Amino acid sequence: MMKALRLASLGALAFALTACAGAQRLDAAGDVHELLVAIRDGDQAAFDAHVDRAALRRQIEARLAQEVEEAPVDSNVRALGALLGPAIAKAASEQLVQPDVFRGVAEYYGYDRSQPLPNRVAIAGSLKALEDGRVCATRDKDGPCLLVFTEEEGVWRLTGFEGDVGMLRR
Repeated sequence: MMKALRLASLGALAFALTACAGAQRLDAAGDVHELLVAIRDGDQAAFDAHVDRAALRRQIEARLAQEVEEAPVDSNVRALGALLGPAIAKAASEQLVQPDVFRGVAEYYGYDRSQPLPNRVAIAGSLKALEDGRVCATRDKDGPCLLVFTEEEGVWRLTGFEGDVGMLRR
């Protein structure tokens, strides 16, 4: 009897955690939808409201600096990259965190101006809850994370980009 009670308790706990993750994804989906609308419409103010610019810039800068460091070049070029890399990465990241740049990422997901944006429930289906409380958008159900969102003061904001840095272009 105790074993059955424990199993039932574990099952209820698993169901509750799944329900929380589903509610979390649905909650995030509303803000992701608003971000998609801002990207589609080129609305800078709405875009800024759904992006943690500082976090996203830091993450993009680190990725760009890592790519420079890992580039197959001689030691003189690598030293120059180490010296100029952070400044170049900072300047590039400031230019990359813009609605028109992320329009290409949205199009990668299949969202373009000629089609209506999916509703909140459909978007929630493409979000994955992460163990640390963030959510990420994937292209396929079990695919890797591409965009990472963090809840900040009741709003889910874009805080990370895990895709190919080459996708970020004007």
